[in-house]
Amino acid sequence: MTTDWKQLIADVPDFPKPGIVFKDITPLLANGPAFRKVIDAFAVALGDSGVTQLVAIESRGFIFGAALAHHLGIGLTLVRKPGKLPRAAFSETYALEYGTDTVEMHADALTVADRVIIIDDVLATGGTAAATARLVEQIGAQLAGFAFLMELSFLDGRAKLPAGVPIHTLYPLG
Repeated sequence: MTTDWKQLIADVPDFPKPGIVFKDITPLLANGPAFRKVIDAFAVALGDSGVTQLVAIESRGFIFGAALAHHLGIGLTLVRKPGKLPRAAFSETYALEYGTDTVEMHADALTVADRVIIIDDVLATGGTAAATARLVEQIGAQLAGFAFLMELSFLDGRAKLPAGVPIHTLYPLG
């Protein structure tokens, strides 16, 4: 069984709709040694950045965020779809190609003393990550960077993210 984690990401054509090639990470997650390599690679990419919290985006960001937070011995904050958090939350609505979407984070999840990295599986158009950055700013925590397993660079999601904030991508895809 291979532990080259990039080979374990399966392309699924026409999912969830025709013309889309979905990047399925479940074979990677099923391979313990390969998954460990990914978490180790994230840890190396973040280096000694003084991060106190990871902010993970629903839902696949939770997988990488939880494992990496455990590895680094730091906290994990969850960003969810509307109505999923049980306490007072900040929300941020952002534009999609057709319509809008919203993400939420507990209002007391971070403090102004926190230095955070936002983590997710894929940087595509950048809308969700940019909205999450605005949530971090609402609370007053310091945004130290972004971490993504993959980046679909042809969608230019980086352009929506705050200028000058480091972006760590383990697997850039043209």
